[in-house]
Amino acid sequence: MRFATITFYIDPCLSSPPAPLAPSDVRHADMILATHAHPRHLDPATILPMLKSSPRAKVVLPKSAAEVAHAAGIPFDRMTTTDADLRVEYFKDNLYGRVYAVPSANPSLDYSPTTGYPYLGYLIRFGRWTVYHAGACAMYEGLADRLRPFNVNVALLPIGEGNFSVSAAADLAEAIGATWMVAPADGGASSFVAHMLGHRPAQRFKVLQCGAKWSVPED
Repeated sequence: MRFATITFYIDPCLSSPPAPLAPSDVRHADMILATHAHPRHLDPATILPMLKSSPRAKVVLPKSAAEVAHAAGIPFDRMTTTDADLRVEYFKDNLYGRVYAVPSANPSLDYSPTTGYPYLGYLIRFGRWTVYHAGACAMYEGLADRLRPFNVNVALLPIGEGNFSVSAAADLAEAIGATWMVAPADGGASSFVAHMLGHRPAQRFKVLQCGAKWSVPED
């Protein structure tokens, strides 16, 4: 995710095909956000070369994942831990970005009073833009209420087994007033498109292809 000169990576997993680039090619990362400790979301074979090539970058991750990350070789001084309702701030070139953490259900919340929520989604705000990246998440009661105050412009929602159904994702996008709903291209892309065109004609949406670039329209 790029805003002007700031570049964030969310759950990068570039260590296996069909990755569009090699982890060591990433020399411009400002922050690397991991939503939880699963290797497809916190991939050491991706993150370690990225940290080497982007020496100023830090990894933002749930506080419950810090020990797992350290055991995989990520130094504590390259981490910024967070939890639900906390904010991480980033400043660069007179620009200001904020990252708010929201609990995700994978498939349940699994909250612990000592380690917090192990699965997080991130609300990333630059200026008037707010992007919600849910990580791995299924629908749960109260999620829309948590998101609605942030005026989400773009909602990136996982669809498939253990995550949102197409209808649940569309319901959430509508409930929070998201201008755009984004889903990855996979085996269910055609059913997603058919559902949106047939049942949600007013909701703008985008299906992302691997390695593709998309700029959010200004209007």
